[in-house]
Amino acid sequence: MKVAIIGCGYIGTAVARYWQQLGLVVTATTMTSERATALSAIASHVVVVKGNDPVNLQLVMQEQDVVLLSVGAASPNVYEETYLQTAKTLVSVLETSSVKQLIYTGSYAVYGDRNGEWVDETSPVAPANSNGQILRDTEQVLLSASSPDRNVCILRLGGIYGPGRELEKIFGRAAGTTRPGKGNDATNWIHKDDIVAAIEFARTHRLQGIYNLVNDAYLTSRELLDKVCEQHHLPKVVWDESLQSNRPYNARVSNRKLKDVGFQLIHTDFGF
Repeated sequence: MKVAIIGCGYIGTAVARYWQQLGLVVTATTMTSERATALSAIASHVVVVKGNDPVNLQLVMQEQDVVLLSVGAASPNVYEETYLQTAKTLVSVLETSSVKQLIYTGSYAVYGDRNGEWVDETSPVAPANSNGQILRDTEQVLLSASSPDRNVCILRLGGIYGPGRELEKIFGRAAGTTRPGKGNDATNWIHKDDIVAAIEFARTHRLQGIYNLVNDAYLTSRELLDKVCEQHHLPKVVWDESLQSNRPYNARVSNRKLKDVGFQLIHTDFGF
């Protein structure tokens, strides 16, 4: 089977390595020639191409069976170029390709602020800001590529952690600081291992549609930060309840749909 990965960052690289170990013919893309050298060790083919380049992206799509779109914006002001323009370009070239499945790693950010209430894949989305809306529009564009001969799977990821992105590194700067609010907003996280496993599950089961991908911890911000600080002997975060929380996302994201089709988490919680 021939597979292409558009965007080989933290997750794309891990998937490329895993798929190569399975014996799949992996084509990896990157935007820099420097990155291409590193990727050559874990991919059969490496192509330097930008997501808004239809000519070269179409060349990448030739004879591919599966495509993984796993891009990440380098900064908030390049969301539209990174996500939406790449999605539009990719869908345009898929029309003349042999691709049977498209898998996209999106974000639960599309749910917005729900005051801590539960949401699932049937819940209407309510992006909290313009970049959240761009992520929602990206999903819609990609889903438009669905056809009787092509499945499109959207994985709405929680916050990503794992080797190199340990919780201590993510929250270490917050230790001993004061944050606005009560810290009672919901958090949703997912380990890198589970993202790779879910992408492989989506590929082998040819999943179609939207699936949430988060672990079972469902800790509040206060609970999570307290546990991280306790585990690493750091001063705890102080919460100023006189100030309103500035987190734009507050929803408990259900992962039941993905479990119901047979997926099993490797890291159900953080292992504190």
